[in-house]
Amino acid sequence: MGHPTHIAKLLANHGVNLDWQQDFYRDLHQHPELSHEEDRTAAKIKGQLAKFDCELVDNIGGHGMVAIFRNGEGPTTLFRADFDGLPVKEQTGVDYASTNGCMHACGHDMHTTAALGACALIDAHRDSWTGTFMALFQPAEESSLGAKYMLADDLLDRVPRPDVCLGQHVVAGPAGHVMSKSGAIMAGCDSLRIRVAGRSAHASMPHNAIDPTYIAAMIVTRLQAIVGREVAPHQFFVISVGELHSGDKNNIIPDSAELVLNTRYYDPALAERVYESLERMVRAECVASGSPEEPSFEYYAHGEVTDNDVATYTPVREVFDATFGEDSVDADRSTASEDFCYLPQAWGVPYFFWHIGCTPKELMDNPPVNHQSNFLPDYAPTVRASTLAAAAGVLTFLGNN
Repeated sequence: MGHPTHIAKLLANHGVNLDWQQDFYRDLHQHPELSHEEDRTAAKIKGQLAKFDCELVDNIGGHGMVAIFRNGEGPTTLFRADFDGLPVKEQTGVDYASTNGCMHACGHDMHTTAALGACALIDAHRDSWTGTFMALFQPAEESSLGAKYMLADDLLDRVPRPDVCLGQHVVAGPAGHVMSKSGAIMAGCDSLRIRVAGRSAHASMPHNAIDPTYIAAMIVTRLQAIVGREVAPHQFFVISVGELHSGDKNNIIPDSAELVLNTRYYDPALAERVYESLERMVRAECVASGSPEEPSFEYYAHGEVTDNDVATYTPVREVFDATFGEDSVDADRSTASEDFCYLPQAWGVPYFFWHIGCTPKELMDNPPVNHQSNFLPDYAPTVRASTLAAAAGVLTFLGNN
């Protein structure tokens, strides 16, 4: 492993021209592409990687790719960045704002720019490390399918097996702060589609109907009772109703209703207990209203808890503290979710994932958060911190003294 002071000095005086990052970032920001549609973005990434001494394995699970930097014998470290956008209309007011109805509202343009900057630093300082560095660029994180598609397309057989996997995410917080912790840092999640059956009738004759809208409304009301009365106060669980569909005509009571829920949690065992209670409650509401059919339950878009390995976190945190000083701080757990951990789990290797603060000082009283139309990182401190943090994490395991 590299020594924290050695790595900090190297990164403080790296001597690599990274001015290209700003134009690259603005170009990606201005041209976001949705999950599974990232043709242009992938081409831009490949164009930048062509400037480095690396081997490229591309078209993995769609637009995914891995740049492999080999430098003699030693461990193998993987750093992952994602690059898809969101169906959000941008309202930041900057001159490089997107105008195509989509937006990099989660900072994936910054993730990609920083990862490429880390590639430039690591490539330029081969005398300071030995082993293999892999930069994995992942599409379709927002659909929770990008990592799974790369794995299904034989990722594990197409690149070397890493000894450790690393990743990061920009979040609301003081721009330039590097926020890290061991244990759970991002929540697990599931989506759940529930269909309840009723009996249709004219709206003027409710006595001839079994109203699925009423059943759905009662389910929505009772959902929070599960969290409020069956989840211990010191535990964390969120159930949100994202969609409720019932009927399409003002004077017809429909014959079915559909609810789509989203959950977040840090304890998968707790999630299983909540789902048992949820299904019991939904069935009971259907019985209470005389529903003619059993309700159906479809679970999808599962995301694992991002749970940092303490033995991996500890040495990287020492390097962060040496590199960033008082800007290396403890992270709060995020209630958002990630698909990053599917990659190290598939290889059976430890991982460490951290956050980078990106909020301008003038907005700290009411910071925009990821997925909002006015979310925009404060470029200079954020790109510096995320680029150096990515390089620092990799050099922790590959650096020689």
